[in-house]
Amino acid sequence: QVQLVESGGGLVQAGGSLRLSCAASGRTASTYRTAWFRQAPEKEREFVGARSLIDGTAYYSDSVKGRFTISGDNAKNMVYLQMNNLKPEDSAVYYCAATKTNGGSPRSRREYDYWGQGTQVTVST
Repeated sequence: QVQLVESGGGLVQAGGSLRLSCAASGRTASTYRTAWFRQAPEKEREFVGARSLIDGTAYYSDSVKGRFTISGDNAKNMVYLQMNNLKPEDSAVYYCAATKTNGGSPRSRREYDYWGQGTQVTVST
């Protein structure tokens, strides 16, 4: 099992920045990729970005590309999501996820086996 704990959410004005962190523990050596998803009220959980733990390849949704950056520290079992130029439509609960499958679509939530509890991000106008 792998446990994921997110932190760093909060309230920020439009145009501002936040950095989310995800701390992984447990059998982290069994995971191949981590990702961030988000879910706004009454909307489906959507893909934000993902990062391969093998070669560091990153993937982003079109809505955040150029504004958000995923990074990680494998030695510390940490994953980060740097969010710049935030917009009100970025407001959501952000979830960290990890998969024990090498392959599949990084953008599909069905590919991920482990999930954190989420951290709230609210962007005001």
